[in-house]
Amino acid sequence: MTITPRERVLVALAHRQPDVTPWQIDLTIDAHNQTAAYLGDPDFYSKLGNHLVGAEDGYFVEVRPNFWQDQFGIVWNRTIDKDIGNVHEYLIKEPDITTYQFPEPDLERNAKTWQGLVDDYPDRFRFGGIGFSMFERAWTLRGMENLLCDMVLHPRFVDDLLDKILEFNLKVLDQVVQYDLDCIRFGDDWGQQNGLIMGPKLWRRFIKPRVAIMYQKAKDAGKYVMQHSCGAIQELFPDLIDMGLDIFNTFQPEVMDVEFIKREYGHHLSFYGGISTQQVLPRVSPAEVKRIVRQMIETIGKDGGYIVAPTHGIPRDVPPENIVAFAEAVQNQ
Repeated sequence: MTITPRERVLVALAHRQPDVTPWQIDLTIDAHNQTAAYLGDPDFYSKLGNHLVGAEDGYFVEVRPNFWQDQFGIVWNRTIDKDIGNVHEYLIKEPDITTYQFPEPDLERNAKTWQGLVDDYPDRFRFGGIGFSMFERAWTLRGMENLLCDMVLHPRFVDDLLDKILEFNLKVLDQVVQYDLDCIRFGDDWGQQNGLIMGPKLWRRFIKPRVAIMYQKAKDAGKYVMQHSCGAIQELFPDLIDMGLDIFNTFQPEVMDVEFIKREYGHHLSFYGGISTQQVLPRVSPAEVKRIVRQMIETIGKDGGYIVAPTHGIPRDVPPENIVAFAEAVQNQ
């Protein structure tokens, strides 16, 4: 009997050895277009054999060329970065929650999105998600520097701001957990190359208790919980395990010892990522890409608990030859 991609992921998440290690290769818009041109195949992405499919709450509307507004009213400048962009203007200019009117989630739009995943991808591991799920949503409204200062100087304002974000997110979660999705994914970058952006004390003070409530909502509905965070956040793994986390992404080898992390936490966490978009994919030969991918599969993928993937959507500076090599390595396990 042929195993489906979804079944393969579920085996890996049960910390058992699947027939092959599941994979996911996501690309930025520029990397996708460059690879399609290189292969002469605009439909190449559908042939990668990816194991996961998902969608996040919310939407963007182009308000003028290369400027996109999200549902919180934040305008993103995408003149350079076509996928996310940079915040054009922060909307909360003072530490006063009354200066900003929070939106309501577009549940009608979301319902079509979640149901579409169920209907269109029965054989894939399906996740619904909330991007910018706490810290990132706060700083995109207030500004990174301002928010970090507010955590020290205006903690009551930060509590009010994060509580409003949590209130919004819980409305989204109440809806998404009703659908036949396998997992709820939270996106919230807490790390940088050398540790946490806000440090562990402030993370535990402001971020942890609210994220724990969201995790519990997903766990109570029988869903796996996935956390995306870039950076060196490994000091939080004991907290995240206690909170109920199942899958950690991005698992960056340039900022953490991935083999140690697998040994130390691999009985509790599954890891998703591991192929560096900083030091490997843009910098080495296709043959070396294949070697590194195979090595990660053999070491981190042993006994399950691993989805081999780039540490982020592959950026524009990665040669198409290396993307093809990555695909060949995972498809020919």
